[in-house]
Amino acid sequence: MKEITQILKAYSEAKKANKKTALATVVKVEGSSYRQPGARMLVTEDGNLTGAISGGCLEGDALRKALLSIHQQQNKLITYNTSNEGDSEVGLQLGCNGIVHILFEYIDEAITNNPIQLLEELKTERKGAVVATVFSLKRQAAQIGTVLFYRENSSVLFQNDVVLNIIPDVKKVLEEKTSAIKKINDDSENEVLLEYINPPVSLVIAGAGNDVQPLVKMVEILGWEITVGEGRATHAIQKRFPAAKNVIIANPEQLFESISIDDQTYLVLMTHNYKYDLAMLKLLLDSDCTYIGILGPKTKLNRMLDDLQNEGITVNDEQLNRIYGPIGLDIGAETSEEIALSIVSEIKAVISARKGTSLKFKTEKIHNQNAYGR
Repeated sequence: MKEITQILKAYSEAKKANKKTALATVVKVEGSSYRQPGARMLVTEDGNLTGAISGGCLEGDALRKALLSIHQQQNKLITYNTSNEGDSEVGLQLGCNGIVHILFEYIDEAITNNPIQLLEELKTERKGAVVATVFSLKRQAAQIGTVLFYRENSSVLFQNDVVLNIIPDVKKVLEEKTSAIKKINDDSENEVLLEYINPPVSLVIAGAGNDVQPLVKMVEILGWEITVGEGRATHAIQKRFPAAKNVIIANPEQLFESISIDDQTYLVLMTHNYKYDLAMLKLLLDSDCTYIGILGPKTKLNRMLDDLQNEGITVNDEQLNRIYGPIGLDIGAETSEEIALSIVSEIKAVISARKGTSLKFKTEKIHNQNAYGR
């Protein structure tokens, strides 16, 4: 979501400067690739790039293709064979062992529901959505491009035969929260990337000490929305956490009431105030929060569970599975910066349903190939 947010901002700036643009989207990957379907890059007519479609190896040639799309004011699909070191057409020796199909869409502001306008809909609500991009691998075929934004209970912004044909698959992707690539129908040469997009991760940090500052800085790089809150007016100050969306001076009850918890919300308790953390944990137990991280040793968590038990509150297995204490992955962290890295890594692993182990020992592919119907 961060990449899309940056692209939307860059487009707004280009529009103000009367610069023409094209949107490059990875629509399909065969084999291995640095970026997966849904990766995007905005290109302006003067050569500015926002976002990425590879680790940097494709951007140079993709810039030229995007400028051609802008000049001709039409969509184009380009295929890069990154496993072919002798690729004479592209002239790239990438060694990624994959074939990457990239769709370049000229952005015409005069067209209602152009790709940028559809992506703008993501900012209207904190709910998952599906963006549908139609393409064809057949040479010289007309490239339809991004045709649909869909969210639960939302109306279809515009309808044609292609859109109506993919609606059942769009609804299935939204329900399963898993992106897919589908053929439009058995007779069509067109395929469609049905990309499920979550709202930004929301990280709520109970605590505003000095050790929270590196955590906020790291999370800012990831594009997560950040809320910092605690009771000390001397610490919960916006200028100490400029990247935070919200900085709140609040007791546990006030902080809990001020936040909205959905399936993309993650909580970290690190106030260094035992009673504050305990009160927050008590409030969070019956919430829908997927992750409750508690800074401190295992003895602290055990004491908290005992104190809750003494209050007549028994933490069940489902609740206990959502509690991570001590917080973070075991990377030998000691400094506040290292601890922040450990915390962010664990949360990302939870988001991705991974164990956080070294890729060296992974026997299957790094990326989940089943996410795109392969």
